[in-house]
Amino acid sequence: MESMRWENGVLMLLDQTRLPGEVYYKPCRDYREVAEAIKTLRVRGAPAIGAAAAYGMVLGALSANYESIEKYLDDVEKVGRVLKSTRPTAVNLAWAVDRMLITLRNAGIRDFKKLNNILLEEANKIYREDIDSNRKMGQYGQELIPKGASILTHCNAGALATAGYGTALGVIRAAQEAGKEVSVYADETRPLLQGARLTAWELMQDNIPVTLITDNMVGYLMSKRKVDLVIVGADRIAANGDVANKIGTYGVAVLAKEHKIPFYVAAPFSTVDLDLPNGDAIPIEERDANEVTAFGSVMVAPEGVKVWNPAFDVTPNKLVTAIITEKGVIKPEYKHNLRKLTDNP
Repeated sequence: MESMRWENGVLMLLDQTRLPGEVYYKPCRDYREVAEAIKTLRVRGAPAIGAAAAYGMVLGALSANYESIEKYLDDVEKVGRVLKSTRPTAVNLAWAVDRMLITLRNAGIRDFKKLNNILLEEANKIYREDIDSNRKMGQYGQELIPKGASILTHCNAGALATAGYGTALGVIRAAQEAGKEVSVYADETRPLLQGARLTAWELMQDNIPVTLITDNMVGYLMSKRKVDLVIVGADRIAANGDVANKIGTYGVAVLAKEHKIPFYVAAPFSTVDLDLPNGDAIPIEERDANEVTAFGSVMVAPEGVKVWNPAFDVTPNKLVTAIITEKGVIKPEYKHNLRKLTDNP
């Protein structure tokens, strides 16, 4: 399952707004099309939008002003600002753009064609590294999963949300590949139903047993002892281990704590933002009211009703049992242990 692929100078993005009804790859020939795809959730998930933005930088470079190296670099930096402005919460987006710009500045050459090739090589590297890190994450994480475990996940943190394999779903895939015969409860994830539309579909493609529930069934499900552990992804992790993820994650974590159920977060280390001391400093994206008041084109709320629609919430570190990364499983005290991994990669 590919969330994206680069074909002859065109970025092909799996349009996730059309799933599960249609598998369609949207061709992006211009960085503005990549920016639009990120903003409208055609591509979504922190690692996936980071990889997509890296290829967007390549497309921007291909259309830059070649009159001088200064104008070329200025244009590429403007492309980076456009891409970074699309979604503020997921740190992987800015991380990937900045990495591309650093690669460009450090190239030390003035040949435009060679610079474009260097950028494409770096984007491909980001793409490959993400898949590799997901697989490593899966191997570390699956060791935490007992045989026959029933796992709850929120939103979609699978191959669709990454360059491939997945973070939270990557851990589940690895457990299944290890013969642990796991099963999954996927909550629907209002308001855009990523759990219903994407996670359920993705797991079914891999023949992993999945049961769909509505978001407000989680507490009752746990009270009936039908959940052994929770695994979710992340869009940004602060230096102290506070986790920003899809809205509703905090509520799931509170319920898991109440029912003494382990709550794991799976994310590449690029999702960790050591510049932010805690979750209060994480910018939270707010999205259009129509996402709440309508299903597609069908209105389900009174016209003109006031709506609050944050796309993410923050789960305090005290509710997180462990953070699973490609560098290993990180346990409290997070402020010390996250920094330790950075100082000793």
